[in-house]
Amino acid sequence: MDFEEKMEPEDSETDEGPSWVPQSRDRLSACASFSDYAGDEEDPDASSDSLHDSEEPCNKKVKPVGRNTGVTGIITPVKTPALKRLGQSIQRSISFRTEARPLPAMPPIRSRQKASSFPRRRSSQLWSDTVDCRASDLSAREIKRQEIIYELTQSEKQLIEDLNLVKKVYYEPMLKLDILTESELGQIFGTLDSLIPLHEDCLSRLERLRGAEKTVEAVGPTLLQWFPCLEAYITYCCNQVAAKALLDQKKQDRRVDHFLRLCQESSFSRKLDLWNFLDLPRSRLVKYPLLLKEIKKCTPADHPDEEALPDAIELIQNIVEQVNQKTGEAECQFYRQGLCYLEEGQRVPEILCSRFIYCHGELKSTKGQKLHVFLFELVLVLTRPVVSDREGTVQFQVYRQPLPAQHLLLEDIPDGEAGSSGSFRGAFTGNDKVKNCFRVSSRGRSKAQSHSLQANDSFNKQQWISCLRQAIVQSRDSEAHTGQSSRFSPDSDLSNIAELSLSSDIEMVG
Repeated sequence: MDFEEKMEPEDSETDEGPSWVPQSRDRLSACASFSDYAGDEEDPDASSDSLHDSEEPCNKKVKPVGRNTGVTGIITPVKTPALKRLGQSIQRSISFRTEARPLPAMPPIRSRQKASSFPRRRSSQLWSDTVDCRASDLSAREIKRQEIIYELTQSEKQLIEDLNLVKKVYYEPMLKLDILTESELGQIFGTLDSLIPLHEDCLSRLERLRGAEKTVEAVGPTLLQWFPCLEAYITYCCNQVAAKALLDQKKQDRRVDHFLRLCQESSFSRKLDLWNFLDLPRSRLVKYPLLLKEIKKCTPADHPDEEALPDAIELIQNIVEQVNQKTGEAECQFYRQGLCYLEEGQRVPEILCSRFIYCHGELKSTKGQKLHVFLFELVLVLTRPVVSDREGTVQFQVYRQPLPAQHLLLEDIPDGEAGSSGSFRGAFTGNDKVKNCFRVSSRGRSKAQSHSLQANDSFNKQQWISCLRQAIVQSRDSEAHTGQSSRFSPDSDLSNIAELSLSSDIEMVG
């Protein structure tokens, strides 16, 4: 999301590509041939899960071309749970320009005729392709049920393949070639290695359920027994925010970037970058409830699975909720620790007491400055990203005074409104027509202040307004019930949001 206003001390301001919630990725160079780990031919038909390449094979000799540099994705604010937001966050990243170090000379790359040990494309085989449905007396509903169970099993197998690929093709070579230190790799990859035996156990259990006719009678009891193992995801997912930030920072190193780029352009990657692979466990976790609900829809009332499936669904939903809550707290703590204050008075208690972040991202101020705005549970904080050291570590310098959510006033500025009124004259770089703008102000315990902010598009603006309304309503409800601010979940009931009035008489400060 975007934000802005003039900042006092002009600390080395970073030139960032669109910011977070969500971040993006890159790649880097090694001294050994990647055919040691996988085939070196690109497959134009990477799986349906990846980006498709429409190039056709050609015998014509062509000159090799230089690789393009990476591009970071635009991030938009979202009022989704932290776990999902983290997934979307992989599409967004703040990139900062740093001095590129010269790439050390590398020995000649050996060519090796070795087939890839990793699949170049995903199999789209269905359960019905493995059996003769015409010879069986299964109903259409039961066939669909078997298809979903087969998808559950096959996708478990594919996840294991991908996790092994990450270990063999990324982690081990980067450690062996001294591209990153063991400590840095440990921070980026987290506890991913421990997830492999966990999912191998699940796959083994599912495959043992298949009978002589390749059908599965009851899957619920098995999953009900295995799901508690997924609590291991709390540690892995809580580490992802810090892991993504470190990976983006290290990609400023040419060797790291080149190595990761070579990996992504190789056939075994299916056009996915490292972060796509590291985020696979999270996306797998949130898919379990969906698959089980589909299985339940196709399960008759008198089926042996009918009793266990609802319990399994409830269990996995509770685990996902728990992982989501802990991930949100870890995300909040990570960004809270990244704040730096110009004045001690900016350290308001609402920042310390917030347990999660509704949304955050880049917004522009009336002066056209890019600010990174955080909407914490209890307070709105405007900041300016700055690079704090040679390693490219990013901190967020707090701009002006944070605005407690319970004292916030929100004004939606209609598109096309003329800049004739005093508070809008010359705002947003002299544009006569205001687009995608809104205003936040506070008239609480400190001096009144107001900020007019501009989003990069209408969708981004509406996401901000929705999150701000939610934060305001919940903070005021808390104050009304307890007489002081307390913590709420971002999924609380928003039935009274419609009653929230938008003030239109706020005066622009400074």
